Amino acid sequence: MSASGVLSWDRADLAHRLERAVPYRRAGQLTRMSGLEVCARGVEGAIGDLFWVHRRRGEGSDPLPAEVIAVNDGEVRLLPLGGLDGLAVGDWIEPAGTRLKLEVTPQLAGRVLDALGRPIDGKGPLAGRRSRIDIDRAVPNPMERQRITEPLSLGVRAIDTLLPCGRGQRIGIFAGSGVGKSTLLGMLARGANADAVVVGLVGERGREVREFLEDDLGAEGAARATVVVATSDEPALLRLRAAMTATRIAEWYADQGLDVLLLMDSLTRFAMAQREVGLAAGEPPTVRGYTPSVFNALPKLLERTGPQPRGTITALYTVLVEGDDLTEPITDHARSILDGHIVLSRRMAAAGHYPTIDTLESVSRLATKVCTPEQLAIASRLRRLLAALEESRDLIEIGAYVPGTNPLTDEALVRKDKLLGFLQQPRDEVCPADEAWRRLEEVLR
Repeated sequence: MSASGVLSWDRADLAHRLERAVPYRRAGQLTRMSGLEVCARGVEGAIGDLFWVHRRRGEGSDPLPAEVIAVNDGEVRLLPLGGLDGLAVGDWIEPAGTRLKLEVTPQLAGRVLDALGRPIDGKGPLAGRRSRIDIDRAVPNPMERQRITEPLSLGVRAIDTLLPCGRGQRIGIFAGSGVGKSTLLGMLARGANADAVVVGLVGERGREVREFLEDDLGAEGAARATVVVATSDEPALLRLRAAMTATRIAEWYADQGLDVLLLMDSLTRFAMAQREVGLAAGEPPTVRGYTPSVFNALPKLLERTGPQPRGTITALYTVLVEGDDLTEPITDHARSILDGHIVLSRRMAAAGHYPTIDTLESVSRLATKVCTPEQLAIASRLRRLLAALEESRDLIEIGAYVPGTNPLTDEALVRKDKLLGFLQQPRDEVCPADEAWRRLEEVLR
């Protein structure tokens, strides 16, 4: 077996274990294949167990790992961690005797990994002393979690002042397609004052992976981040595992007492992958075709982040809002779990205002926990001015607003250019939180 222990192993070793180490009663055969799943009889398994399928067709073919997703009346139903090419009824199947493992080292920063933690960046094997850990992990005991009391500077002025983030907070970035989610993630990865950065790209288009690494993250961001990738063409189970692998790496960093920033794009594609797995397992579709397991898997994934017994995991998840509808099921469910939400505006993107954060529609639920009263007062004043501008926007645009009608609107109009200049920020600019607060005081002085 290779160092990864999952997809690459020696065929002679497998044959030896099939013939001698594994009793016949523990080996079974594929009985049918349907859609994404395969079914086998003659073996016993539990949900989440790992099996190897030995393909008879294709001389020299490596065995294929598959994970149990359902057990029914003596039949084990599995999803392969790879394509179904070459599989046929009658192929032998054997239990791996373990669950999926993840290999980690102190030198993960700057590496690009696949959904199972194997390097795919062409830089060779992982360096440093290696440890093997389970991909799956239980949610921390709520009474063992630290409280969130300290802010985390993310390097984006609009967030650090109007939507302050605490160390260990979980925030959703809600947006439609093409409004600047990847650009904002790159800014956060470069500018956050975190000890470690982990990025999970779940169901990303293959063409955009390298563009994100080189353009959005840039050399500085890519050097400090550990990136886990599962592209849209990979099986649903691998897309699910990519989110879990990225989360597990963040947990491993936090176990060492570090403050970790986890960026995941996107939570919606994770939910879609879980829907595929649920439908393959025979679950009934519910609202908009999502299976019940989707709404069970989301909190299990999200609750693993946050403040830990040691260290913290500050997590930001992008959520693709279908049709810009903030009440669609995944958006609404994620918003109910997370500690705040950042809404990106298509109108602001069309106007060339970047980052496209709609500060009036966004909220941080922990602002009062991580900001001083003076900072809260300054942020509240800025919000009032922005709200006054928004309420009078139509009148202002057609020239019907009469100065003196509303003193707050008058002040906002005088300061409009400075306010918008403060909220806009080039993607390659990093502005620490202290500097952002100082500049905001100057704008409002």
